[in-house]
Amino acid sequence: MGHYFDASPTATSRPASVRLTLDDLTVDLATDRGVFSPDHVDTGTRVLLAAAPTPTATQRVLVDVGCGYGAIAVTLARRAPHAQVWAVDVNARARDLCESNAAAAGCTNVRVVAPDDLPDDLVVDGIWSNPPIRVGKAVLHELFTSWLGRLAPNASSWWVVHKHLGSDSLAAWIGANGWDVTRLTSQRGYRILEVSGR
Repeated sequence: MGHYFDASPTATSRPASVRLTLDDLTVDLATDRGVFSPDHVDTGTRVLLAAAPTPTATQRVLVDVGCGYGAIAVTLARRAPHAQVWAVDVNARARDLCESNAAAAGCTNVRVVAPDDLPDDLVVDGIWSNPPIRVGKAVLHELFTSWLGRLAPNASSWWVVHKHLGSDSLAAWIGANGWDVTRLTSQRGYRILEVSGR
């Protein structure tokens, strides 16, 4: 069956759809096997989108790290039509779905890419992410180091991690490596970590 963080999922395609409902929008999203949470919008993602700040008018470059089929990217694009939203995922099937979902939602400001296709000099004004915790600690730490290093001065990022999947130890590691980290909220076992540059 493989993993949702595989570059080329081996799971047989079985298209489906899910509905994301938030206070300010409702959107139907195409999904498929071989991507993260294909049967429903993950609870952590919904907690993040409900609790983390809405992008401001001064935030022009936003990122969804590990975009999957695009629940976060589409929400950011709808909430911040003035901004460029980068949706990044290693999974080719997820990227295709994210592109389709952004187009279906009328979001012309979403750019979907693989990590290796990002501009080296990309600096971002905000990151919203339900990161791929199950990739393992070494890969996860590399992901955080890479993305937090792209934050513009005074910019922040918001990450949702369940307490049973190591949110508290991850927060300790982030802080020990020089970034400012705050637990924004904790709901249904999910911690929202706000991390700003060093």
